Amino acid sequence: MRVRVEAPCHPTESLAKVKLALLRLFPDLTFEREDDRVVGTAASLSTLREMIRNQRIRDAARGQFLAGRFGDRTHVALSKQAAFMGVVNFSAGSPLGDIEVEIESDDLTAVLDDVAESTVRPRVTPSGRSGGR
Repeated sequence: MRVRVEAPCHPTESLAKVKLALLRLFPDLTFEREDDRVVGTAASLSTLREMIRNQRIRDAARGQFLAGRFGDRTHVALSKQAAFMGVVNFSAGSPLGDIEVEIESDDLTAVLDDVAESTVRPRVTPSGRSGGR
């Protein structure tokens, strides 16, 4: 699995605070670039997973991960401001820029099941088959 994280750092922002926001979501992040864009890679999604569980947003997070999926990669955008406060918030175009997260894995389905497993259980019909609504 490979996790790539990238966020802009505007002149009006503190580089230290942008880095702290990223580290709150990805504590093992290794920074590769630190200027007008902060870029790094992480090996673990365990903190993000725990935050998603604690906030009880597993299904919403799963939907975002699946919506951004293309082959063996998925891409989501997270709010820098929320991350700085230690909260996961999927974003769509903040004026200060978003945290762009790309996850790549040979078994992306298993990774997504681990990070944001569905809380919706298939309904079982009287015939024993699962059915949808």
